[in-house]
Amino acid sequence: MNFTTVQLGLTVLAIMVVIGAISYYLGLRKTQTPVKASALGFVFSVIPVLGIIYVLYLASKEDIIKE
Repeated sequence: MNFTTVQLGLTVLAIMVVIGAISYYLGLRKTQTPVKASALGFVFSVIPVLGIIYVLYLASKEDIIKE
C-alpha cells in the first residue's frame, strides 16, 4: 500500500492534535501548567512514539491537590 506525502502529513497532524488534547487533559490534573504540558505533547508527537511515551509519563504522575 502506497501513501502520499499529503496523507502521511495529515495522519501525523491528526495524531499531534489528539496527543496534544490528551496531554492537556492530563496536564490539568497532574501539573501546575496544563498549557505547557499540552504544547510539549504536541511537539513530541511529531514522532508519534515519543508522543505516546509522553502521555504514558503524564498518566503515571501523581495527581496534584488543588487548594
